[in-house]
Amino acid sequence: MADPGAGGVKLEIDALCQAYGGRRALEDVHLRVEPAEIVGLIGPNGSGKSTLIKTLSGVLPNYRGSIRLDGRDLRSLHRREAARILAVVPQEISFNFPFTALEVVLMGRHSHLGAFAFESNHDRAVAEEALERCGAHHLASRAVQELSSGERQRIVFARAMAQEPRLLLLDEPVSFLDARHQVELYDIVRELVEERAASVLTVLHDLNLAAEYCDRIYLLRQGRIDTSGTTEEVFTYENLTRVFETDFYVTTNDLTGKLLVTPLSGRARDELRRQRRPTPRDTNGR
Repeated sequence: MADPGAGGVKLEIDALCQAYGGRRALEDVHLRVEPAEIVGLIGPNGSGKSTLIKTLSGVLPNYRGSIRLDGRDLRSLHRREAARILAVVPQEISFNFPFTALEVVLMGRHSHLGAFAFESNHDRAVAEEALERCGAHHLASRAVQELSSGERQRIVFARAMAQEPRLLLLDEPVSFLDARHQVELYDIVRELVEERAASVLTVLHDLNLAAEYCDRIYLLRQGRIDTSGTTEEVFTYENLTRVFETDFYVTTNDLTGKLLVTPLSGRARDELRRQRRPTPRDTNGR
């Protein structure tokens, strides 16, 4: 895999604005990701999480504001150079041709090849190691159209690993994975951070996965950063209830020491409101 000495890249986003037609999807976003850090991007549907990832990956290039990688403006980077720095795992991807899983993972090596060059034995070894680490080596010769959604997602993640990025952008990468493979994928992400000091920005809907793996959190609401900080600073009852507009129970996992976050059912919310309803005695101040 990549030389661990390469390290991660410092991502700096300042006053970022992005719009779809006349609708502003991101407004005055300021965000940092340091090398050797997993930063979570959390928020309700429509808050701008995927838009931010698409902007960083070049899918939505017409933005206002500043995006810098180790001090260099993202717009100044050639496409191939940018691909050597950052890799993206989108929510879902479709394949129009019957590529095998290994061929898809080898696509991650293209930014490392010269013009008209073919993959070397080294490139193939990197791709096969990525498949192995993702628990998908047995799928190498299978056509991706034959694979389940979860298997395809593991192949796409292996492709990003084969790219040997310094910055990894993950847009809800575990949405099609079962519990075991969700944990295994983020264990790999943590290993990349520890082995190479890689930088990671990840969109997550599972707040407990975010609490377990993220070093810092940015909480988005309606295209803006609502609050940011450590998991303990951000995942409070007040913050989560305000942003997601529903009630949460936040406690500590006795085994891991990490936060445990549970959205409350309608019945539990009704009981919570009943307990908080002031009595006539409270109202009279006696």
